[in-house]
Amino acid sequence: MGLTLLSALIPGLGFVMGGRAKLGAFIMTLSVGLLAIGAYIGLTKRDSILALAVDPSQLLIASSGVVLLGLIWICIVVSSHKLLRPVSLTATGRLAGSMFVGLLCFGIAVPTTVAAQTVMAQRDLVGSVFQSEGNSKSATRPNVEDKKDPWANTPRLNLLLLGADDGVGREGTRTDTVIVASIDTKTGDTSLISLSRNFMRMPFPEDSPLHKKFPDGYWDPSLGNVEQPEFYLDSMYDNIPKRYPHILGPSDNEGADVMKVSVGAAMGLDIDYYMQVNLKGFEQIVDALGGITVNINYKVPIGGDYGEGPGSNSERKPSGYLEPGPNQKLNGHDALWFARGRYGLSDPSRQERQRCTIHAIVNSANPKTLATKYQAIASASKQLLRTDIPQEILPAFIELGLKVKNASVSNVDLDKSKNFPTGKNPDYEAMREIVQKAIEPKTKPVASTPSSTTTKKPGKQTSTPPKPQAGTPQNLNDACAYDPSQTGN
Repeated sequence: MGLTLLSALIPGLGFVMGGRAKLGAFIMTLSVGLLAIGAYIGLTKRDSILALAVDPSQLLIASSGVVLLGLIWICIVVSSHKLLRPVSLTATGRLAGSMFVGLLCFGIAVPTTVAAQTVMAQRDLVGSVFQSEGNSKSATRPNVEDKKDPWANTPRLNLLLLGADDGVGREGTRTDTVIVASIDTKTGDTSLISLSRNFMRMPFPEDSPLHKKFPDGYWDPSLGNVEQPEFYLDSMYDNIPKRYPHILGPSDNEGADVMKVSVGAAMGLDIDYYMQVNLKGFEQIVDALGGITVNINYKVPIGGDYGEGPGSNSERKPSGYLEPGPNQKLNGHDALWFARGRYGLSDPSRQERQRCTIHAIVNSANPKTLATKYQAIASASKQLLRTDIPQEILPAFIELGLKVKNASVSNVDLDKSKNFPTGKNPDYEAMREIVQKAIEPKTKPVASTPSSTTTKKPGKQTSTPPKPQAGTPQNLNDACAYDPSQTGN
């Protein structure tokens, strides 16, 4: 049994010891060669691995290859045991040997099966969320000629992150969360820009057919200068496609295309792609990650409804609160309310918590978590994500994502007190100036690490983090630090 174990650890060795030297030497050489090739590819061909990881056809081949290798390994173990066991074994000895070999085969089959299932989960995720350019329609997606280096002429990539709430009791879909992530494609440094859901008069580019419909922005002048919930930013996703279907051209998600065009005009940016998250499914992905760790600076309501405004149900008080404290580990349910809770709180405070939630998810997606829980993460992602990012450039997106994880992520303050004290008439020109100043290349290298009072891990700071001046970017390590002086108002 000891020799059988050794032959399982070094495939082919059992054949050598059992008198089949040539066959054993061939299997050992083949095994060493496969390990060497795998190590070489892993260390020097990361681009090839990334391309394989997002190619459904290649993933199917890889899954079949994993299963085949597992079966061959099991056959080698069984054959080696038959060659090595003594002829004079008793029935009890044969039974013990057979049980031992069965355990070895089980030990090989389990990780092989898990690996194959993980590869198939990845294939299912890629095929479900990311469509190829030929199999999807988008009226606003850029045309990329060089799929291997799509950022060659793109210094900044701008993604529109949408949180859509289409839960029970709501008519249509409202995008309560609207965030632009502007990413430096060379360094991965990322600026997050949150837009208030109640912005009115959202602009459209002059060359857009929507500008002809709304030359003074998205609102109804005949109603006067009053709050117009059906012309809020969060209503555009549902209302405009219903009112003007296909106005921008063929699209698999007309609402997202409308918002890309309008948000881009409002912030002075060309929005390249969108990523839409169903907030009801958001908690699944947090649970799949094993939870997230955040700092809670003030009581955050769980539930609650004012009973007025678009999407509201009957008036009710929150069912509970998330209590303040540093380094709070939240499950999916609580993380959702940390990001969404607003009863008695201000919209800017909710926007900040949403940015901190994104920051916490990025920090939680470590290699150990991804390796051990990837099937659950892939399954949850398939249920809650929509995007117009095509399959063809996914390898480049993964490379960029690795840069973002290790780079600086900052919040761009649009200066609410000056530029949008209410949502009725925001100063988009002033906000565009703030955005351009925040993302323009710096003449001097700016340290991306937090100050000595904070660390990358939430809650470890020894004093209150510095407050940024209005209209200036702030590193999210500082913005999301524990600061019990905050009120959320």
